[in-house]
Amino acid sequence: MKKNQLGKSELYVSEIGLGTMSLGTDRDKGISLIHEALDNGVNFIDTADLYDFGSNEEIVGQALKDRRDSVILASKGGNHWEEGKDGWFWDPSKKHIKEALKKSLLRLQTDYIDLYQLHGGTIEDPMDETIEAFDELKQEGLIREYGISSIRPNVIREFIDRSSIATVMMQYSILDRRPEEEILDLLNENEISVIARGPLSKGMLTDRYDEKVKEDGFLGYSKYDVLDVVKQLSELKGERRNITQTALRYALAHPAVATVIPGASKSEQLLANLTTQNAPELSLDEVRKIREISSANKYDKHR
Repeated sequence: MKKNQLGKSELYVSEIGLGTMSLGTDRDKGISLIHEALDNGVNFIDTADLYDFGSNEEIVGQALKDRRDSVILASKGGNHWEEGKDGWFWDPSKKHIKEALKKSLLRLQTDYIDLYQLHGGTIEDPMDETIEAFDELKQEGLIREYGISSIRPNVIREFIDRSSIATVMMQYSILDRRPEEEILDLLNENEISVIARGPLSKGMLTDRYDEKVKEDGFLGYSKYDVLDVVKQLSELKGERRNITQTALRYALAHPAVATVIPGASKSEQLLANLTTQNAPELSLDEVRKIREISSANKYDKHR
């Protein structure tokens, strides 16, 4: 599979990765799915300490135990939770970030994490303290690079100015084009890579869109708007790509995007996503047509 560089780092990731949030808690099933992804060219696995309160990281760690050197492993921290207690709270403090990372290392059965990401954040956070934590973890060799997971332009701009982030993870798809307003170009200019999550818009940009579209629609789209967009995409794709392939190729078309991480809970979903590696890239004309079909939605908060 084609690999792309993450920012200015030495990390090169498969253009299609695996987001593990929807993996579930069945250990054997999860391990099997991760192995299937790796066997089909995926080298980028993304998890987080909050997913199923640590058990997701444990499954990922078990799956990668004998294959660690061939994988770019990403995780996330910043949501403070404790075993045996309900709920969690946002905690971007230096103390918590460093403690959370070390607990993640234990669950993942590894000495280092390739990409450690701040799992959220607001403009009111003590950013300098948070950045200092990540810089120290990098100096200590516990992480190779760091980034943030955020859709907030005001937060992203601050991290661009203050830190040496390699990546920003954000929601980006044909139905959620908010990053195109300014952030994608800004990140590309600063040689910071985007990890696109939600590229299939919760399954609405797949052949199963009929059962996935919700009554209340998606973002600014009504249910019928979504169905109309997918219908037009179906007519556009011809015989070159199916809807899933078109959606993933659209997110990958912007030069800032290094990888897309559609989730999968079943082998059929995973393999359907991975067929995109053999689908042709979108032409400039196809990108233009998709932008005419869909809406250039914009951020109305956190600007």
